[in-house]
Amino acid sequence: MLSFEAFEEKYFQNLLIFSKKTIWARKIQNIMPFSKQKLMEFPRDVVVGHGVIDDIVELCERVNVEGKCILVHDENTKRIAGDRVASLLSKKYSVDDIVVERATMKEVRRVYRMAKKTEANFLVAVGGGTVIDIAKLASFKCKVPFISIPTAASHDGIASPRASIKENGTSISKEARSPLAILADTAIISKAPYRMLASGCADVISNLTAVLDWELARRLKGEYYSSFAAALAKTAAETIIENAKFIKPGIEEAVWIAVKAMIVSGVAMSVANSSRPASGAEHMFSHALDRIAPGKAMHGEQCGVGAIMMMYLHGGDWEMIRDTLKEIGAPTTAKELGVTKKDVIRALMMAHKVRPERYTILGTDGITKDAAEKLVKITGVA
Repeated sequence: MLSFEAFEEKYFQNLLIFSKKTIWARKIQNIMPFSKQKLMEFPRDVVVGHGVIDDIVELCERVNVEGKCILVHDENTKRIAGDRVASLLSKKYSVDDIVVERATMKEVRRVYRMAKKTEANFLVAVGGGTVIDIAKLASFKCKVPFISIPTAASHDGIASPRASIKENGTSISKEARSPLAILADTAIISKAPYRMLASGCADVISNLTAVLDWELARRLKGEYYSSFAAALAKTAAETIIENAKFIKPGIEEAVWIAVKAMIVSGVAMSVANSSRPASGAEHMFSHALDRIAPGKAMHGEQCGVGAIMMMYLHGGDWEMIRDTLKEIGAPTTAKELGVTKKDVIRALMMAHKVRPERYTILGTDGITKDAAEKLVKITGVA
């Protein structure tokens, strides 16, 4: 298998070739339309490194954004990096900022209305998953690009074309858009609570069971499947696993490894034009647990524990996933998630109902209480 560095170089070279071919194909399409079309939207520029926050204006120039900007952040990330970004951007652009709170449709509509009122040409999101999800969905609705500046790396939403938004009290995944560019300052992200980084790594590791579910759906249900998207998702997970011993608190290089894997995971979803490469039964378990015991654990943490159990059901190396999560410092048990054995069992039994249109190892009928109890016992989850 290619090293991650060699894979990156080859992938981004291919991405450039793909982009050029896409432009040529669109020209041809005006003469002779194709019978099939598929939109793949990728980040145009990705900058990861120490102190790169100061390169925001240069990045904006490279991706050719101009005019008016809406800067989206929350109270905390405004202090951490938002004010700095606003100061830098204001030297070249007209900047309005908006402070958001929870990832709800109400907040999305607030950003959307402001962007429309100010006739914004692009959005910049400075924050964690909540801020980025709000901005990416608002930009999708406004039909303007956005730039992602993560201040924490708690899940692979940094680069994905999906947004997790709460609607009527329930967290749902919505179609959005990939960022036009990503600026990930490892010096800033490394100062966020380590738990967030461990959660993001667990989210990426769970790609392994998501891809197995996707392959199963292809075989049993004839579902569309992209081998390239699956390879990207698995490569991202394997990168975390292979480098787990380096992913520790206080090590900035750990952020560099993790963030790059999260970006590749997000790109996999863009290739598939679906969350399939990174979201299977383990994510359905996480969403079910959110309904049963809300606010107890982070999304990625729950997905990691879900991946342990789903890999056992697939007959794969679930112990390796468990041991890697332990190495990173992510939860592997119900107690570590802050939930009860009963909560986990209930979530397992209802997980298949979260996205009934998505076929996974849980099938269409789910698993019984007896099966769920055996599963949590065998895997040591509870």
